[in-house]
Amino acid sequence: MKNFERPGRWKRFIFPLLLLAALCIGGVELLFCYYQAPEVYAAVTAPIRAAAERGGELGEAVWAGLRRRTDAAVEQGARHVREGLRILDELLSPAPDEPLDAPEEQQVQLVDDTEVAPPPRPPAACLLTDLLRQDGADYLTGGSRDLIYFDQTGPDWAEAPYGSDTIGRYGCGPAVMAMAVSTLSDTQTDPAQMAEHCVDRGYWAKKHGSYWSIVSGAAEDFGLSCISVSPEDPDSAIHYLSTGHLLVALMGPGHFTNGGHFILLRGMTLDGEILVADPASLDRSLTLWDLDLILDELSQGRSSGGPLWALAPGF
Repeated sequence: MKNFERPGRWKRFIFPLLLLAALCIGGVELLFCYYQAPEVYAAVTAPIRAAAERGGELGEAVWAGLRRRTDAAVEQGARHVREGLRILDELLSPAPDEPLDAPEEQQVQLVDDTEVAPPPRPPAACLLTDLLRQDGADYLTGGSRDLIYFDQTGPDWAEAPYGSDTIGRYGCGPAVMAMAVSTLSDTQTDPAQMAEHCVDRGYWAKKHGSYWSIVSGAAEDFGLSCISVSPEDPDSAIHYLSTGHLLVALMGPGHFTNGGHFILLRGMTLDGEILVADPASLDRSLTLWDLDLILDELSQGRSSGGPLWALAPGF
């Protein structure tokens, strides 16, 4: 068998040495061209520079694409986390038709955020009632006095917090009491400030709106008198409205809500029709209502002097 002689170790380095020499010579020549023949240097290195620039643009494009995908993935993950927390919060909260562990005087007003039927008649003539803006505030005209009006579903208040809920969905109680306090007293407040006050005073009921005690409690807190009015006595309601009182009414299913909803009765026309202030609907606030319809649709519960209260400035 023929033996082949193994090549010497030095032969392994021939090609690397030749490549290194070529690079050194090429580098010296490029350096010489850079100083002595700039035109030649620019022509020789143009393909290299172009490739480098294309590589840089490609790298930036790749980085931008990765960044966009990363941001999208992070946002999608955040949405999943928020949705999971919302579902968990709803699962841990009592359902609206479940009784809460609260005494009778702390019965809650169950809020309903579904749409209800439109008012049974066209809006009232502007001579009877209208919405006017003055000094940065909205006023409903008519009745014994103009009333400061707040729309809990409007952009100013819809997403404002009511505890861990929102005023737009659960804050008819604070909105109504903010209207009453701002109109009947020297204190100027708004739904957000009133919501914070009601949370601090224990009138807020998570995922249910407000306890019935919000009316008498907030009235006392802000120096208003509060009198319980019997739903079975229309003459009493007429008396209080005709003497300048505002009536807080907790409505049940009907024209104002499918569940429970606080509104204000703010006056009466010469024909005996009722002016209201509905914090969830300006249309209903500019409509004239029959007193019998309102009394018939009051909540059937009885707690904390409700479902009908007369408010007036304190004495």
